[in-house]
Amino acid sequence: MWAAPYHPSVRGGPLLILTVMLTITEDLYDRIVAHARQDHPDEACGVVAGPVGPGRPERFIPMLNAARSPTFYEFDSGDLLKLYREMDDRDEEPVVIYHSHTATEAYPSRTDISYANEPGAHYVLVSTADTDDAGPFQFRSFRIVEGEVTEEEVTVVKSY
Repeated sequence: MWAAPYHPSVRGGPLLILTVMLTITEDLYDRIVAHARQDHPDEACGVVAGPVGPGRPERFIPMLNAARSPTFYEFDSGDLLKLYREMDDRDEEPVVIYHSHTATEAYPSRTDISYANEPGAHYVLVSTADTDDAGPFQFRSFRIVEGEVTEEEVTVVKSY
C-alpha cells in the first residue's frame, strides 16, 4: 500500500509529496492503450505497480471490468484484494491506476473522483471515443487527492 513520507517539520501527520509528471515506458503506454482498445466498447481498467517509494511504474496488471459497462468501470473486489496482497508481498504499490472512457474525453468523471482513494497514484485515462483500430485517442494523467483533480504532464521514454 502507498504510504506518505514523514517530514519532521509537519506535526501530526505525513507530508504528501507528489510529482506533477508521469514518466512511463513506451511499452507500458502501448499496453494500456491496447487494453483500452481491446475492451472497447466497454471501459477497460487496470493497475501498473511499482516498487514502494520511487513512484516508477513497472508491472502491467490488466484487470477485468466487473461492471462490463461502456460508461462505468469496477474492479472485482476479490481480484482487487488478491492484487493488493500480491503487491504487499512484492513490496509494490499502485503507481498508475488506469481506465478508459469510451464515449467521452479522457477526464475524471465525478464518479472517478469519488472512488479515487490512492493519493500517491497517477490516474490515467484513455479515451477511445470516436476511434477505430488505427485512429487517434487521448492519454492523460491526473493526480486526485481529496477530490481535487490536477492534470499532469506525461513523458513516454524507451526505458528507465
